[in-house]
Amino acid sequence: MATRTPPRFVPTLTEVVQSGPVPLAAAPGLSADQLAQRVLQRVDLALDRRLREAIATVVLEQSSAMVPLLRERLESVIHELVAEAVAEEMQARQRADAGDV
Repeated sequence: MATRTPPRFVPTLTEVVQSGPVPLAAAPGLSADQLAQRVLQRVDLALDRRLREAIATVVLEQSSAMVPLLRERLESVIHELVAEAVAEEMQARQRADAGDV
């Protein structure tokens, strides 16, 4: 196999880069405590947003599941209230008619 010389502007790897988590003390200009505080703030904000989204999803799911039951109970309550109101009105008319006689 022939050895080719790479073109002049092709970047070449000159040092081995180790990947992995950056140590807290490696951030320039920040102490480990300052960096930890910033990271905790970011986590707190992200956690707050995601928690709100999760709660909203659960509430929506539960609300959707409750609609048929609530509708049934509401219908029953309204039916009872109307029946009571009609019965009271009929009794009031009967008393009024009895008083006129």
